[in-house]
Amino acid sequence: MVHAVWNAKELTVGQVAERSGVAVSALHFYERRGLIRSRRTAGNQRRFRRDTLRRIAFIRVSQRVGIPLERIRAALAELPEERTPTREDWARLSAGWREDLDARIEQLERLRDDLTDCIGCGCLSLESCVLSNPHDELAQEGPGPRRLMNECARPESETETCSDQ
Repeated sequence: MVHAVWNAKELTVGQVAERSGVAVSALHFYERRGLIRSRRTAGNQRRFRRDTLRRIAFIRVSQRVGIPLERIRAALAELPEERTPTREDWARLSAGWREDLDARIEQLERLRDDLTDCIGCGCLSLESCVLSNPHDELAQEGPGPRRLMNECARPESETETCSDQ
């Protein structure tokens, strides 16, 4: 273990990895994507400010709820002088993600509810597909499991598709 000194202003990549629970390779990836920043010593070693730990916590929580890294990067870029997010920042930034999360929850609920039945493409429900998707109407909306991929709500009737709404 590479324990960080509790009052050190800068941490090595190993110390950040240990403290944050994120692999060194992931830290390098975050850095390449512009999510965190380090400076290089004269020996070309990375040094991270301690507040990087809070940024990483913000990234991990955001990822956990399904926010794409690009949106996380954009949110962190909104902070003045790239400072560490505060509780108020988290509330403001996460409020902007609520609509996306609600849509994702709705899609997951449809997936859960339809998991053992027709998935909208016919591959697992050939015998019943003519009842719920006559004349393969969902094919007009594109390939794949259309009922689960579409942003619209689940059709009210068996023959109504999202394009009919």
